[in-house]
Amino acid sequence: MGVKKAATIAARSLIHGRPHHAQWFITRKCNYKCLDCNIWKEQDENEMSTEEIKRGMDVLRDAGIVELVLSGGNPLLRDDIGEIIDYATERFVITVYDNGSLAEKKIDLLRNVDFVALSIDSLDEEKQNFIKNVSGAWKSAMQAVEVLQKEGIKVSVAPTISQMNLYEIVNLTNYFTNKGIPVWYGLYSYDKPESSNQLFRIGSPNDEFIITDKEAMVKLCDTLMEMKKINKQILMTDKLLKILRSFYAEGKRTWNCKALQSFLVVDHLGRVAGCHNQTFAGSIFDLPKNWKNEKFNTQREQYKTCTQCMYLCYVFYSIYGSPSGHLSLAREQWKNASLLLKK
Repeated sequence: MGVKKAATIAARSLIHGRPHHAQWFITRKCNYKCLDCNIWKEQDENEMSTEEIKRGMDVLRDAGIVELVLSGGNPLLRDDIGEIIDYATERFVITVYDNGSLAEKKIDLLRNVDFVALSIDSLDEEKQNFIKNVSGAWKSAMQAVEVLQKEGIKVSVAPTISQMNLYEIVNLTNYFTNKGIPVWYGLYSYDKPESSNQLFRIGSPNDEFIITDKEAMVKLCDTLMEMKKINKQILMTDKLLKILRSFYAEGKRTWNCKALQSFLVVDHLGRVAGCHNQTFAGSIFDLPKNWKNEKFNTQREQYKTCTQCMYLCYVFYSIYGSPSGHLSLAREQWKNASLLLKK
């Protein structure tokens, strides 16, 4: 990552009134059958062409997007993923998600990515294979981490915290960060049945994953905040950890969702929404003219009162959705930029 690109991370984050983060689910195809997810049950062969995605990225750049996450399904399943990544890395800070099955095989396509995030939920081979519902999932992901790091690719590990692995997160974090591999976290959440008009579905309700030991979750937040004082490889802000702690300690949501303000999502068909839980607001190609219209403003008001999910990516960009939040986030982004520049 070049100095010029890294400098824009903080500078562009300070521009108020524009979205800074987008997650683009560029495919609904997936080669895993994770027990906490339902994408593999609802796959769709239809998706945007390479040229359409490039045009869409130009729209996102002009709209103010700084950070772009390429997700899915598994984005590495697309035959044109190399061309998509090359185009994206010239315009954004890019994270590409993989379930651990394809990153090693497509390593040459990932050399210019800012972060490759691999989904590893447990150091226990049997448990990882169980969660992913695929034999050999653990071995493939662990080998991918090792190979990507050896090749100088900025690989990170992205476990989803759930009751299934709650008591392992500290050990998992220490294991990878001691090897110089950054860790950030997801939180198990699922889409409620009443979300019938949503853009698409991600999470699947599963009692084995719902966090029931709230005291342990509070303790985990405290522990991670202490670890962060000396461990710079934990890519989760104190502000987010404090909000998460408050949620599990007191059962209160101390933030309002800022979907379609500081962040947005795009699906595999190019439809835009504040988050996947809500109905789409329009096409990505209409984003410039729609950004300040009445329909978008109405949806923003609906998002503010929404309590449907606890997806940490949505929470994160909600709490950094004010001018003071932008400044705080910029400080954090400078830290991440410094980490990226070590590549």
